Formats: sequence, structure tokens, C-alpha cells
Amino acid sequence: MLKSILNYRLAVLGATALLAGCASSTPLDTFSLSTTQVQVAQKRKNVQILVPTPAALKALDSENIVIHDAPGSITYLKGAQWGDRLTNLVQARLVQAFENSNAVGGVGRPGDGLAINYQVQADLRDFGITASSSPQTARIELAVRVLNDKTGEVRATRVFTSTAPVSGAGNKAYIRALDAGFNDVTRQIVAWVVSVI
Repeated sequence: MLKSILNYRLAVLGATALLAGCASSTPLDTFSLSTTQVQVAQKRKNVQILVPTPAALKALDSENIVIHDAPGSITYLKGAQWGDRLTNLVQARLVQAFENSNAVGGVGRPGDGLAINYQVQADLRDFGITASSSPQTARIELAVRVLNDKTGEVRATRVFTSTAPVSGAGNKAYIRALDAGFNDVTRQIVAWVVSVI
């Protein structure tokens, strides 16, 4: 009887300590990317495009927000994370940007069941804050290729880069700069893709 009471008390103490440890950890601020509004003069209403998930190195293919403290160095923004893997967010916002442009007949992801004419494949090369410079800047770089889905022929390739200064302090300032740079790159990508298909 005494042994079972002691076991019960130890279990209660252990659970209390575990809960106290969980309560003391601070939740991470979670961020997303805004949807880009794109105006495109050209229209390709007879064309449907597929936007696969971008390729990326492991450092970018996660929920961590990249900070470059020094050339060749990668750390992660403390107390913050993306709401999903960054590659998933980039894919979702590219799809939405093409939809918002109203420039193509259809756009989707793999599995959406569209009769695809072209794939817009991207390689996410950089998406982070350069903290070693003054002022600190967000740098976005995506290499994009347009692939004919029927023949496998590459129609065109191009590298898109944008930078945006960090204005203010704290995690929200970093995210605003990253979002501004990504919006700029997204507008360039949509206009270019529509011009080459």
C-alpha cells in the first residue's frame, strides 16, 4: 500500500514537472507570405500551367527563417518560424499570383487534374536576411525554367533576384523585408512566364 502511494506521488510530481517545463517554453511567432497581385497585359487563356513544389537545399526546405550572419554562414531567426515549409509557401503564393493575374486559362499543382501545357519549375536558391551588411537586407533568388509538358523541351530559363532593406527592428521587420522581396520576384516571374509561353 505504501509503495503504491509513493509511486502515485512520484507520478504526480513527474507530471507536474513536465507541465511546468512545457508552460515555460515560449511559443514561436509564426509567419506567412502575402499574396501578390499581378497585372499582366498579355493573356494566354488557351494555356494551362503546372507549378510543382520548388527544389531547395535543406536549409531552405524547412519552417526555419534563414539569417546570414557572415558570408557562407547560415543561422535561423530566433523565436520565429514559417507557417509551413518555405517551399510549400512559395509554391502556394506562385499559384495564387498566376490565378490573380487572370492571364492563363488554368494553373495548379501536381494532382489537380489539369490538362497541362507548361510546367513552371523553380529552384529556390536564396531566401533569407543578410545580417552582416548595413543596412540589413532580405535577398530572394529563384531560378525558373518553363518546360513544355508534352515534349519535355525547356522553353526558357531565367534567374530572378530581388533585395529589400530591413526597416525597423525585430522579427516582424525581417519578415516584412522578405515579403517585399518575394512579392517583387513573383511579379517578375509571372510577367516573364506569360511572355514566353
